[in-house]
Amino acid sequence: MIRTVFIIVVVIHGLIHLLGFTKAFGFAELPQLTHPISRRLGLLWLAAAILLVATMAALVVWPRWWWLPGALALIVSQGIIALSWGDAKVGTLVNLVLLVGVLYGFASRGPLSLGAKYERHLDQVRRVALSPMLTEADLAPLPEPVRRYVRVAGALGRPRIRNFCATWKGRIRSSATSPWMDFTAEQLNTVDPPRRFFKMDAVMKGLPVDVLHAFDEGGATMRVRLLSAITMVDLKGPDLTRAETVTLFNDLCVLAPGALVSPLIAWEPVDATTARAQFTLRENTINAELRFNAAGELVDFVSDDRAAGTFKPSSRYSGSPGGIV
Repeated sequence: MIRTVFIIVVVIHGLIHLLGFTKAFGFAELPQLTHPISRRLGLLWLAAAILLVATMAALVVWPRWWWLPGALALIVSQGIIALSWGDAKVGTLVNLVLLVGVLYGFASRGPLSLGAKYERHLDQVRRVALSPMLTEADLAPLPEPVRRYVRVAGALGRPRIRNFCATWKGRIRSSATSPWMDFTAEQLNTVDPPRRFFKMDAVMKGLPVDVLHAFDEGGATMRVRLLSAITMVDLKGPDLTRAETVTLFNDLCVLAPGALVSPLIAWEPVDATTARAQFTLRENTINAELRFNAAGELVDFVSDDRAAGTFKPSSRYSGSPGGIV
């Protein structure tokens, strides 16, 4: 709703700039504009109108960089308002709104934003040639319920997984008594070497919050920014790295069952529907118990090696076991 109102206000602001162009070229009598406007200045009024409307179009079709034409439109618009201050000073109020939008656009989408950092991680991963097919021989070291799960998931007979992406929508909260926050998220995992990059956009008390988890050979980091500019959380260290190791293994189990043949995983059979796993990644070894139903589907993942949290996904889609999409 805020975005829609913002677009409407700025577009109307841009169309009002056409009055200056109209007066300068004598296309209509405009007694409300009491000061003369030269044709050269009239062309600047026209340029400002085009830039303002184009900026709002860019916000829709080019959201990553819309703030660039927005900054130019702001400079031109406010410049001609200053030259016609007696008639046009009210337009400064709308330009202040546009200034706030441009600053937020730069903070949330610009080169210093958490979203841009996530996209740079994506750029580091290139498509690779297809891996060898996953075969029954590859499944031989796994406990029977895990073998059955990999088959049910449809991974058998397909290329072994190198990397995958997933997109999420849901709600999240920091404790059992905290209010839920709606979020959308996107993540990238690579299997060899194991890495995980997770970007989340949430709303906390009506204000946007950006989150970026990054986990690679240097360990795990977590950064949270309010309004894309105010740092609320900046974490790293061995405890976070260990917790992210559990999350990375859980990702393999839930999103990429074909990767469960990894040599980093040591399996222990328990019974016909349960298996235990040790996942070792650099200095961390974590344990988990996987439980399956009679149909071979994974129904529970239990690990005591990660701090407690409360997470409720409402949907998951766009998984890509073959590569980045």
